[in-house]
Amino acid sequence: MTPALSMFAKRLIVAIILVPTGVFVIYSGGVIFTTFVGVLLALAAWEFGSLFHIAGLRPAHVIVIGGSLALFVGRAINGFESAPVILTVLFLTGMVYHLIQYERGYPQAGTDFTVSLGGAIYIGWLGAYFISIRQLPDGLWWMLLVLPSVWFADTGAYSIGRLFGRHPFSRRLSPKKTWEGYFGGILFGILGGALLGWLWGLVLEPGSPINPGSGAFLGFVLAVLTPLGDLGESMFKRQAGVKDSSNLIPGHGGALDRIDSWLWAAAIGYYVIVFFLL
Repeated sequence: MTPALSMFAKRLIVAIILVPTGVFVIYSGGVIFTTFVGVLLALAAWEFGSLFHIAGLRPAHVIVIGGSLALFVGRAINGFESAPVILTVLFLTGMVYHLIQYERGYPQAGTDFTVSLGGAIYIGWLGAYFISIRQLPDGLWWMLLVLPSVWFADTGAYSIGRLFGRHPFSRRLSPKKTWEGYFGGILFGILGGALLGWLWGLVLEPGSPINPGSGAFLGFVLAVLTPLGDLGESMFKRQAGVKDSSNLIPGHGGALDRIDSWLWAAAIGYYVIVFFLL
């Protein structure tokens, strides 16, 4: 088996396992959903901190992981109400931790402080929007519209880019991405969102805001913007000089590699739904 086929086989096997698992978790909601997503965010936070350790910095894993989980769990318990307290504690404890690190001889502790807080807020604050979407009216179906629309867009971008890609989309961050693939992803995002909107509309009551039109609109917006989340993680990995955030998932890299665009999709999808579709 060639390396390309071996990689494809690994990705396919993992997808066959993870997709049904993800659907079950989303369908279950409640504690199962919160626990599963929390573990995923904790793993991504660990990988985020590890990337910058490889790059020569020393962000605090305890701040990145603890802060991410605090913001996520706080959103699950009481929405946005606890955020000011959590952020205040995070800023103050982060500063104290890195002051001590500077005294212990780490001259880049100021930069480490910003990376620790940046990682916690980026992963925890954006990741908490998974809770926000799931708690919306018909949140189960909105979640099953938002994430698969991104999957459709990613599949379209990869497939069209492999077949027809000629013009680089981002030469430094991700040389293999092309404009042809990007626009292919938008097309697949629109079509996939419309299909999902139609399917979920069949099981919901007449007049539901989930329909082919809303699905196509949501798929379009997500396909246009979520590739920036993937490029953002590429920026972290380029600085660290690594290909993947970890080897956690065979053929897929790490948890952060999997959720880089999902984080954007959750936050953007929530506000598109709340402001334009409900």
